[in-house]
Amino acid sequence: MTTRNLTCATTAGLSRAVRALAREHALDPEVRGRLVLSAAEAAGAALRAGREAGLEWAYDPDEGLLTVVLRTPGDGGPAVAELPMAPDVATEDEVVWRLPAGPPVDAAEEPPGADAPGEEALAAEELRAVVAAADALTAEHRRLKDELEETNSGVLALYVQLDERDKQLRTAHGQTLRELEDALRPPLIEADGLELAVHYEPAGTDAPTGGDLYDWFVLPDGTVHITIVDALGHGVTSTRSALNVTHAVRTLALEGHRLQSIVARTDEILHPFDRAVMATVLLARIHPATGELWLANGSHPPALLLRRDGTARYLEARGRGIGFPLPGSETPLTERLAPGDLLLLYTDGLTESRRDPIEGESRLIEAAHKHLQSPIEEVPGAIAEDMHTVILHPDDTLALAVRLTGQ
Repeated sequence: MTTRNLTCATTAGLSRAVRALAREHALDPEVRGRLVLSAAEAAGAALRAGREAGLEWAYDPDEGLLTVVLRTPGDGGPAVAELPMAPDVATEDEVVWRLPAGPPVDAAEEPPGADAPGEEALAAEELRAVVAAADALTAEHRRLKDELEETNSGVLALYVQLDERDKQLRTAHGQTLRELEDALRPPLIEADGLELAVHYEPAGTDAPTGGDLYDWFVLPDGTVHITIVDALGHGVTSTRSALNVTHAVRTLALEGHRLQSIVARTDEILHPFDRAVMATVLLARIHPATGELWLANGSHPPALLLRRDGTARYLEARGRGIGFPLPGSETPLTERLAPGDLLLLYTDGLTESRRDPIEGESRLIEAAHKHLQSPIEEVPGAIAEDMHTVILHPDDTLALAVRLTGQ
């Protein structure tokens, strides 16, 4: 590998030398033009200050690389980032380019420092190459812009389709959830002398059910049995536990088990199959003809009795829930309803939405007073709406209203 060098005192001389060596090694006109401009800019400060610039180049035939070294002693170094062709190495007084190139066309040719014939033609050729490259870039930019607009149009159309599909899926999903929720609800029972209505609201919109369930049916003697269950957790998993509890309670009630024994017996039945189940339970039996009421509790919030004259009190029956230590109910609480009285059974999601159950029970009495004379089908939902004006603790909510009509 032979190294050649020369010294240039002017920008024009340096440009001619670089152009000659680039032409000698058959560099592409665009690359040649960029190299000439870069060398002139890199040495410009030194040459204008009256200092000379050293140019050195060597060709490595094994690697097919042309190494061009520009030395500008005493210079502060060129603004490398602004050069038309970025160098491979740049120091304060030296700039190095390594370019793929062919072997010298004619080794006996005059040194690059001599005036090369056709200098203007070479410069014009370089300019045309640079302009052609710029035009190609412009055309490519225009093509990419058109493709981007077409892609954006396609993406927008896809978004529209996806949004429409999402609406369809949400509609179908909502319908499925409503059907599932309806399937879990027992049919409305008819009992002369009683009006019943229920409101259910899940903690989240992504699940139609939770651990709050109810069941009601008429026993052979005409007594109406109501079960309220609040299983630990949220979503479909807790729904399974609540369903197991309601089914077990219904079976035991129809078999004639005493009300105060049902909670403990339900725990005995379910424990071998689901040791993790935990649920609070409230059982109520009402005789429509006499208004007689029996309540058995298993760690559940108390029922609220609102008399027709406006007096209200919570019916505190004692007991421990399914999965609790020593589960079961104590002696049932008994009461007698009069025509126009309102009985409200609920889960803690109704009274603990503000994280204060005592404050919630006080507000529940106020809400029940407000809707005491409303049609029974409106009462549970209206009370729940009043109770949930502020929700600090979202939870599944169940409210069931019973009114004695005396018919």
